[in-house]
Amino acid sequence: MSIRHSLLALLQDQPMYGYQLRAEFEERTGATWPLNIGQVYTTLDRLERDGLAVKEGDDGDGHVIYRITAAGQTEVNNWFAAPVVASNPPRNELAIKLALALTLEGVDVSAIVQAQRTASMRTLQSYTHQRRQSADPAQGQPQDVAWILVLDSLIFTTEAEIRWLDHCEGWMRQHRSAAKPRPRKDSAPSAAEEERVAK
Repeated sequence: MSIRHSLLALLQDQPMYGYQLRAEFEERTGATWPLNIGQVYTTLDRLERDGLAVKEGDDGDGHVIYRITAAGQTEVNNWFAAPVVASNPPRNELAIKLALALTLEGVDVSAIVQAQRTASMRTLQSYTHQRRQSADPAQGQPQDVAWILVLDSLIFTTEAEIRWLDHCEGWMRQHRSAAKPRPRKDSAPSAAEEERVAK
């Protein structure tokens, strides 16, 4: 997630100080990705250093107000115009856990899949419930289109995880023999192995 670009995007709305930026970010994204206030101020310092934002006095209560510059506006426009490319896929703890579990003795991979599926189903139900409430005009609140969009993303991601778990389970049933634990290796190679490698 680009905090740098997110803060710049908010500053194009109006000049703000750090706590306002954090509150605006969390409100507009449903507090799904909470920001640390120290991280916000560190990012603001870097934006100022790079000429993308400038300090514009304070609000009278000691809060330093930041304003976006023309260069910062160009940066935001370029960010919105460019697609998000995952050149280095983020680490997926669940995929790593299953990959390791398949190669180790004494680990019940099916139990891991079942536990994760149960947790993911609960998460999906929670997101779906929040989505229904957010989109229901009878709740008496205006629809928060940005939050609904974030919820839809979370729902689709969780649904994809559940489908992937189903795929893993089916794949493991078909390839039980190929998913045997690797034989243990001694930390030091034997003299015969060293001689073989040397040849």
